Amino acid sequence: MGELSDTELNESKRTDPLSFAVRAAAGLQNAFVPMAAAYFSLNDTQWGLLAAIGIGVLVVAASAGFAFISWRKLTYIVGAEDIRVESGVISRAARSVPYERIQDVSLEQKLLPRLFGLVSVKFETGAGGGEDLALNYLSEQEGERLREVIKARKDGSAIAVDGDTAETVTALPADVLFAIDQKRLFTFGMFEFSLAVFAVLAGLFQYAETFMSIELYDPGVWGEYFAGPGSWIATWGPAAQVFGALAGLLTLALVGSFTGLVRTFLRDWGFVLERTEKGFRRRRGLLTKTDVVMPVHRVQAVTVGTGFLRRRFGWFGLKFVSLAQDSGSASHDVAPFAKMTELAPIATAAGFATEPSEGTEWLRGSRKYRMDSGIIEFAIFAFVACGVAVGLSFTDKVSSLWALIAIGAGGLFALRQMFLWRFDYNALGANFLFIRRGWLAPKLEVASRIKLQSVEIAQGPISRRRGYAALKLGLAGGTLEVEGLPLERALKLRTAILDSIARTDFSEING
Repeated sequence: MGELSDTELNESKRTDPLSFAVRAAAGLQNAFVPMAAAYFSLNDTQWGLLAAIGIGVLVVAASAGFAFISWRKLTYIVGAEDIRVESGVISRAARSVPYERIQDVSLEQKLLPRLFGLVSVKFETGAGGGEDLALNYLSEQEGERLREVIKARKDGSAIAVDGDTAETVTALPADVLFAIDQKRLFTFGMFEFSLAVFAVLAGLFQYAETFMSIELYDPGVWGEYFAGPGSWIATWGPAAQVFGALAGLLTLALVGSFTGLVRTFLRDWGFVLERTEKGFRRRRGLLTKTDVVMPVHRVQAVTVGTGFLRRRFGWFGLKFVSLAQDSGSASHDVAPFAKMTELAPIATAAGFATEPSEGTEWLRGSRKYRMDSGIIEFAIFAFVACGVAVGLSFTDKVSSLWALIAIGAGGLFALRQMFLWRFDYNALGANFLFIRRGWLAPKLEVASRIKLQSVEIAQGPISRRRGYAALKLGLAGGTLEVEGLPLERALKLRTAILDSIARTDFSEING
């Protein structure tokens, strides 16, 4: 047992040999489209099926060959100060990422790599725009080892080595902060209504139109198809049509509920949030398994949200706004379906509160801001109604009913803005800024005063005349904005937050 030597740290390595097999197997999906095109184009010949199979074999063979060459040409080096990756077949690329820029190291297992016992190791730098680094693929043991090595090198701690494995010298037991069992996961899925299946069907319809020359979106096609089998429904009269409409809505609800249930099980199966010595560790996923570690000092803000229905049953979700990214988002789901009493300890472990301290005053935004927003929205709908009214003088197809509907919708949206003013609050405590808004799906955002990095007051032509402003807060990993504040309140918040920023050493907080 001892520290990793410089030779071991600077050794050039390749990813797992099975990674090229995973990529070759993934080439099967690339072969589907040319195979289908060949089959439907030549289905009237005797050798149409053979041609499709031959094209599929050629595409898979080419994918396998290119995958093997790419695997041979990809190497990585764990150095003393950075990790370096060289890749490319025709044009070579070399990238070096210093440890100090790596904000998170996460492990991800999609279904196919998981069958081979492989993981994707992602080094998140927070740069965005696809600038993060990933190694596809390493064995599970090597991926876990590499993550611990990188984090140890970043923190400047020692790593013990025994043969080909390495582990941290001190590993404290993890505390489980939150977990979702199968019963709760099922309840969660019932609230996750989704119509994604219809998007998939639309894509399949598009392929069918391409290869089968059938206009599936043409109402005449379906009218002719159901003219015979469905003609008996017309004999039932209007009652049958109402019944058919209700049956259609019920089918839509059932399909949406089932789709949401499936998506929830696939995404959040085995959800566990732990507090480790390295920070918060979150694992979840059925087909695609992810393992993310979020250092505590990287948590910049927390968000508590809910939905219209789940709020009635007391269910909420908690997200961390972090410097690291989570699947393209700056927010980490750390407790997506929990009671409020379960969220408070998690927020406390991250150094945040979910409620202001006693004596902190909640203040509303400007009523003038909501009134002006309502007038603007009504004016937009009124403009649409005028356009419809003008159209009436040129064609008989446009009904005056649509103009009335536009006016009515504008009035409803204007009333909605005035109604939302009652749920628009903000509070400034000794350590945190609280922002609460929304009625159907209320949301609470909590930012630490010492982690805010800039404050900006923004006013447009209308807001300058009416005496309100938007407060824009700079936050590492995200942004916060409080709209429609009375100007006096906005100035007071800016002064207090700037005072906190002036007394903050960000090198210690984010170091």
